[in-house]
Amino acid sequence: MSVLPPDEVSYRLAQLRLQHRDLDVAIQRLQEDIRSDEMSLKRLKKRKLHLKDCIAILESALIPDQPA
Repeated sequence: MSVLPPDEVSYRLAQLRLQHRDLDVAIQRLQEDIRSDEMSLKRLKKRKLHLKDCIAILESALIPDQPA
């Protein structure tokens, strides 16, 4: 993974958090709909977990390294 400037990391982090919230809403709607496709719901949940992992990686990139 290439090293990005902190402002770009923050911007990307904000984008991913927004996508994560949007998926939350979409998943909630699908769960409420009896006619919803189970496979679509699983795909959205998997995508949401992937976004969560990406968010965690970027958040750790913002924490400065401390000498041992």
